[in-house]
Amino acid sequence: MPVEVITKQDLVEFEQHMLREIQKIIDNFAQPPEEKTWLKSEEVKLLLKMSTSTLQKLRNNGTVKCAKIGGILYYDYHYIRLLLDKR
Repeated sequence: MPVEVITKQDLVEFEQHMLREIQKIIDNFAQPPEEKTWLKSEEVKLLLKMSTSTLQKLRNNGTVKCAKIGGILYYDYHYIRLLLDKR
């Protein structure tokens, strides 16, 4: 069985590759495509960079409107975009 030597540089390159791949996944999740009409709470929290409790406060005071279907809250993407543009 041949022996392969892994250098410190190999590990650094692997780490950088993995970080780039993770960032791609995060970017794709955080920025939904324009044709997407409804967002779930997790997507809204990522877009608006806020906590669950802050999103709930915005729902309670009427700043953010949502629809509840089967226990899941959905938010209108275009309305959320308007909130982002106001910031």
